[in-house]
Amino acid sequence: MNKVLAAICGVVLVSMTGCATEQFVTKQIDTVYERLGKVESRLDGIESRLSALEKKCDASAADISALKKDVADARSQAQQALKAAQDSGAASASADKAAARAEAAADRAEKAAQKAVKAFELEQKK
Repeated sequence: MNKVLAAICGVVLVSMTGCATEQFVTKQIDTVYERLGKVESRLDGIESRLSALEKKCDASAADISALKKDVADARSQAQQALKAAQDSGAASASADKAAARAEAAADRAEKAAQKAVKAFELEQKK
């Protein structure tokens, strides 16, 4: 009997609360659809911005690669210029040394010539 009474109370309780009407369900679903539409539009905006950023990133990566190549070329040219300057400096130093030796030889030759002139003059006086 207690079971029958509990079953009757359950049926009465369910019938009093009632079921959701079609209008209520439609209203709730429309609200969800509206929110979903807003989320989708935001997602579309985010995806378009992400796509633009990806393109910029790819362009930046290409620019960086080109700059790295330019830097490597500039470094190579600078090293070649440094080597040429060092070679030129060595040649210049060598030329300076040769000029100094030639000048010293010219001084010695001039002194020898002066001695020869004096000796000749002394020979002439005798």
